[in-house]
Amino acid sequence: MTTTIHIGCGAGFANDRPDAARRLAEDLAQRAGQRYLILELLAERTLAEAQLRKDVDPDAGYSTRLFDFLEPILETCLSQRIPIVTNGGAANPQAAARRLRDILDARQREARIACVLGDDLRGREPDALHGWLPGEVAGDRVVSVNVYTGADGIAMALAEGADVVICGRVADPSLAVGPVRHGLGWVADDWDKIAIATVAGHLLECCTQVTGGYFAHPGIKDVPDLANLGCPIAEISSDGSLVLTKTATSGGFVTERTVREQLLYEVHDPRCYLTPDVMLDLGSAWVRQAGKDRVAIGGIAGHRRPDQLKGLLGLRGLWFGEGEISYAGPAALERAALARQILLQRFDLLAPQVQPWIDLSGVASLFNDHAGLYLNQQLEQMQPLQDVRLRVGLVHDERGVIDVLLAEVESLYTNGPAGGGGVRRHIAESITTQAFLIPRTQIQTELEWY
Repeated sequence: MTTTIHIGCGAGFANDRPDAARRLAEDLAQRAGQRYLILELLAERTLAEAQLRKDVDPDAGYSTRLFDFLEPILETCLSQRIPIVTNGGAANPQAAARRLRDILDARQREARIACVLGDDLRGREPDALHGWLPGEVAGDRVVSVNVYTGADGIAMALAEGADVVICGRVADPSLAVGPVRHGLGWVADDWDKIAIATVAGHLLECCTQVTGGYFAHPGIKDVPDLANLGCPIAEISSDGSLVLTKTATSGGFVTERTVREQLLYEVHDPRCYLTPDVMLDLGSAWVRQAGKDRVAIGGIAGHRRPDQLKGLLGLRGLWFGEGEISYAGPAALERAALARQILLQRFDLLAPQVQPWIDLSGVASLFNDHAGLYLNQQLEQMQPLQDVRLRVGLVHDERGVIDVLLAEVESLYTNGPAGGGGVRRHIAESITTQAFLIPRTQIQTELEWY
C-alpha cells in the first residue's frame, strides 16, 4: 500500500508572514496521514548577526521572529501530532528550546523538544580548526563558524519522538529530507529517494516563492490575491511520487511555471547540485500540472553525497554607512546631480581611499555601479524629474572615517543646492561571509533534549 506524507513550509525567511503559517497548520490538521511543518528562518549573514546577539546575551541568538511563527501554530501542531522542524535556533538552539519549554510549561502542555547540534564550530580549539579554515582570515575577525549539516540529526530526533526540532545551520532542503526519511522510512544512502526528498525540500524552502511570491509580473505573470499567499505543501509518497500544492482557500497559485522557477532557484549546475544529503541531478526532471494548484515533479536522480560539507565564516572588521537627502520641485534632478558632485569632491579631499557608492533613486540605483558610469549615462538622457533622493553608501574598516563622510551629507543642507531635505544617516558594523569546505568526518551531530 502506498503511503503519502505531507510537509508544509510556513516560512522561507524570518520576515515571512506568521498568519500564513497559522493557516498552513490548520490546513495540515485536516489532512490524513503523517504531516510535518517546517520553518526556514536563516540566511547566510543572519547567523553571524545572531552570534553577535548571543555574545551579548546568552539567552539570545536564535531567530528574532522564531516565536512569532511558533506561538500561533503550537496548539494546532501539538494536538494534531504535527512535528515542527526549524532552523530558527540559529546561533543558539538551546536558548530557543529553553524559552519554548517555559511557554509550554505555562500552558501546561507536554512536548518533546530536540535541539540538533554540531554545526557550530566556533568553540573548537584553534589547532582543531587548522587546515580547513581559510589561512588568510585573522582570528579576531571571526564572528561565527558554522557548517551546513544534513538531515541525519532531524531524522534521529523525529525517530526518538520529537514534537519540535530546533536546528542551527542545517541545509535548507534538509529540513524536509529529515521528515521524509522519518515518515517514509527511506534510508540515507538510497540516493534516488533522497534526491526526491531534497527536491521537495528545495521547492518548499523559500515558502511562498513557489506559490506566486517573487514570481508576479503585472500583465505577464499575474498572480491572484498576493496579499494572502498560501504556503506550499509537498505530498511525497512511498512510491517516489511528488506533488506540490498549497494551503486551501488562500491566495497565489501553484503552476508549472512557479515550480520550474523555484526548482532552478540558486542551482548553479542542475546536474550536480551538491547538498549534505545527496548530489542532486535534475538533468531529466519534468514538471506537469496535475490539477488546480497541484503540480507533479519527476525524473529526479541522485548520486552519492559529497565527502565534504560547506562551512561559512561570519567576519567582522568593516563598517557600513548610509546617508540620504531629497530634492523636490523644479530642477530637482539637476540639484541632486550637483549635490552628488559636491560629495564626490569632498570625499576625495577627506578620504581619497574610500570609494563611495552614490545612487539617485529613480535615475540609477539597482543598475548603478561604483564608478557611476551608468548614472552618468542616465543623467545625459533623463527627462526632467521633480522628486529625486540621493543615497550614499560607504564601507571602511574605521568607523570614524565613515562618521566624517556621512556628516558631509548633512552639510548639504547649507553647503549644497537649494531645498535639500529629509536627511537620514545610519552606520552599522558590516558582517561579511566566507565559505570553506570541511571533511564530513570532522562533524558530529548531537541531540539535546528539553
